[in-house]
Amino acid sequence: MTPPSTPTTRQEAVTVRVFTQRFSSTPRGARLARRLSLHQLDTWGFRYGSEASDTAALLVAELAATAVTHGRVPGRGFEVTVKLLGRTLRIEVSDTRGEQRPPAPGALCAEAGPLAENGRGMLLVEALAARWDVLDRVPVDKTVVTELDLSR
Repeated sequence: MTPPSTPTTRQEAVTVRVFTQRFSSTPRGARLARRLSLHQLDTWGFRYGSEASDTAALLVAELAATAVTHGRVPGRGFEVTVKLLGRTLRIEVSDTRGEQRPPAPGALCAEAGPLAENGRGMLLVEALAARWDVLDRVPVDKTVVTELDLSR
């Protein structure tokens, strides 16, 4: 028996690369998440100081700081996953506080005054990411997912 014939179309090969690490829910953990994510991107060919590297650095820093500030549960950390999916860079930050969720994409408003010291993190995420969303993790966690479209 022969397998069904399929039309031969030229498809671009997709290489998936994944970096996942758990960090302590502290400012030091957030800094370390940013540094290790950038180091991994550098090993994948996205050099320090490149547009992709700088944008990813800001996204990881904001999401990690938000996880530490608003998603912290004593004794539990947060997790960062960076995936290179073809021409898309996907950054996921999961924390342990599912009940404290940021507003949905497109529902953010600039409530912070010009001199406020906080309240702009998710506005930066919305401005920098091509797409982002907040997903549930079972049983009580949440994950903020951002995607960047890369041009190599």
